Amino acid sequence: MIASRSRLFAASLTVLALAMAQGAVAQETRPASPSVNPSQDHPPAIILEPGQTPDAAPAEDEPEDGAPQEMTPGGDPATEVAGDDEPAEPPIPEVWSPIPTDAQGRSAYGLYLAGKLALMTGEGERGADLLAQAQALTPEQPRLREQAFTSALLSGDLDVAARLAPTADASPAFTEGGRLIAAVQTFVHGDARAADAALAARPIAAPHARAGLMVAPWIAGAAGDWTRALAAPPAQGDPVTLAFARQNRALLLEKRRKYAEAEAELKALSDLPTLGALFHRPYGEFLERRGKRDQALAVYQAAMQGQTDLATARALARLQAGDPPPPVPDFRQGAAQALTTAAAQAVAERGNEFAVVYLRLALNLHEDAATQIQLAQVLDRVGLKSAARTALSRVGPEDPVLYASARAQLAINLEEDGQSEAALTELRAAAAAQPDDPRIALVLAGQLIQAQQFEAALTLLNGPLLNTADQGAHIHFLRGAALESLDRIPEAEAELWAAHQADPNNADVLNYLGYLWVDRGLRVDQGAGLLAQAHAAAPDNGNIQDSLGWAQFKQGYYDTAVVTLEQAVEKEPANAEINDHLGDAYWKVGRRREAVWLWNRVLSLDPEPERKVEVERKIANGLDGAGPATGVSH
Repeated sequence: MIASRSRLFAASLTVLALAMAQGAVAQETRPASPSVNPSQDHPPAIILEPGQTPDAAPAEDEPEDGAPQEMTPGGDPATEVAGDDEPAEPPIPEVWSPIPTDAQGRSAYGLYLAGKLALMTGEGERGADLLAQAQALTPEQPRLREQAFTSALLSGDLDVAARLAPTADASPAFTEGGRLIAAVQTFVHGDARAADAALAARPIAAPHARAGLMVAPWIAGAAGDWTRALAAPPAQGDPVTLAFARQNRALLLEKRRKYAEAEAELKALSDLPTLGALFHRPYGEFLERRGKRDQALAVYQAAMQGQTDLATARALARLQAGDPPPPVPDFRQGAAQALTTAAAQAVAERGNEFAVVYLRLALNLHEDAATQIQLAQVLDRVGLKSAARTALSRVGPEDPVLYASARAQLAINLEEDGQSEAALTELRAAAAAQPDDPRIALVLAGQLIQAQQFEAALTLLNGPLLNTADQGAHIHFLRGAALESLDRIPEAEAELWAAHQADPNNADVLNYLGYLWVDRGLRVDQGAGLLAQAHAAAPDNGNIQDSLGWAQFKQGYYDTAVVTLEQAVEKEPANAEINDHLGDAYWKVGRRREAVWLWNRVLSLDPEPERKVEVERKIANGLDGAGPATGVSH
C-alpha cells in the first residue's frame, strides 16, 4: 500500500530525528553544540564504576526479574531507579492489620491506593505526597518507602525524595542516590556547608560515585572549603570521568583566580590523545576570558580542521563577531553542569534511570532550557512520554534554537501519541522560531501532508529552504507524495523517481513508487519489481508486504497474493486497506464468504469515506458485480 499519511509523517520525522542526532539535540553520539545540544558538550563514553566490568553494565530495556510494572505520573510505566539488589523485606500487604490511620482518620491503605491512582492519572506531585503520607504510617514497609521515593524522583519533587531516601537496608542504588539527593537539595536550599560536611564525612559511593565526584568540588567551593574544592581528582579510574573532573577543577581554579594553573590544566586536557577534542572549546573560552583572543582563535580554527563540531563552530563565529565569551559558571551552575556530565555518561551506559535523577537535580540547581531538552530525551527513552512532554513544554522562547528544537521534539512525541493536530501546532511554532531551518521545514511539510493540506506542503517543499540543488531523497519523496495526493501523477512519478535515484535502497521510496505504478496500472511489472526490493529491505513491514501482495494480485497471481496478504494482515491486523486487499484476493480464489467477512471487518476499522463506499458496494454486489457470496467458503 502507499504509505499512509501517518507513515509519511513518520518518514519525515526520521529525517528530523537523524538531523538532530547529528547536530541538534542528540546527546549520544558526540560532543555537540550548547545551542542545539542539551548535553553541554559532554560526550557519551562507556564509563564503568571502579570494579565494574562491561558485562556488568546495565542493559537497556531489561526489567528486573519479577519486578512489577508500576505506573508513574502521566500514566506512563514506571522506571525503577534502584539497582539489581532488591531488599529482602516482604512486599506491601494487600491489607494492613491493624490498619494504621492518620490524625484525620485516613488509612495507610487508602492513602496508598489514592497515591497510586493519582500517579496513574498524571498527578505526579499529589501522588508522591500521598505515598509519602502512607509511608509515614508504615515505616516497617521498606518497599512502600522505595515506591514513594521513586515516585517523588520521577515527578521532580526532590525535597520529598530527599526526605524519603531509603535507609541503609536498601540497595546501594537507593541509599547512595538518596544521599546524593539530600546533599544537593541541602545545597539548593542555601546550606552549602552542611552539604559539604556530609560529602566530606562520607563520599557518595557506587553506583552514584561518578555523580558525587563531579558535584562535590562545586559544593565545597560554595562552602568556602577550597582545600577540597581544588583537590586533584583520583589518579586512577575511568579516563573520561577523570578528564571531566579535571575540567571542573580548572574552572574552580579560574574562579579562585589561579589563572596560570587553570590554563595549564585546560591546555593539558586539550592535548590529550583521543579525548582532547572534548576540551578545545572550553580551553578557547578560557583564553577569551583572559583576553587572549588570538590564541583562542587559533585553538578554534585548529579544532575545526576536518571536524563538524557545532559547539566549536558557534564559539568561532561568536569570537569573530566580537561577542563576549560565556562567563565562568557560578557554583550552582557549575554543580548543575557537573550533573549533566554525569547524566550524559549514564545514558551512554544505558543507565537512563540514573540520568533522570541527575538531570532533575541539575534543574533544581539551575533552570536551563538545554537541560530540560536533555531530560525530555531521557524520559522519552525510558517510555515516560507524558513526563517528557512536560519537560519540553517548559522550554521558553528566550533561545530560539533551543525553543524550536523543543517544539519539534514535542511534535514528534504528540504525533506518536496520535495527537496530529497538536503536533502540527508545535511544528508551526518551531518553524516560526527558526524560519530558516530546513529540517523543521521538512518535518512541517510532512505533517501538512498528514493533515491533507497538500498545497501548503508543496509551498514549503518548493520554497527556497527545501528546493535546492542538493535536495535529498526525502524532499523528493514528500513532494511526490503531495503531488500524488493531488492527482498530479506525471509530476509525482518524476519526483518519486528522483527520490529513488538519490536513495535506491530506501524501502519507503521503493514502496511508494512501486505501489503507485501497480495500483494505477501504469507499469505493473516494473512496480512489482520495486516492491519486491522494498519487501526484501523491510521484511517485517506489514504495509510494504501488503503492497507486494497487491502487486501479485494485479498480476493475476491470486494464490500467491493470498499468502502474502495473509502475512501482511498478521503484521497489521487493524489496517483497513490491507484487510480489504485480502478480501479481494479471497474472492478471486473462490473463498467468497471469507471475503465478505473481511469486507465487513473493514467497515469496523473506520476506513476512509471512499473505501467505505467501495467496500459496501462489494458486499452487496461482489468484487466483479457477481452478487453477494453464496455457498460454502473453501
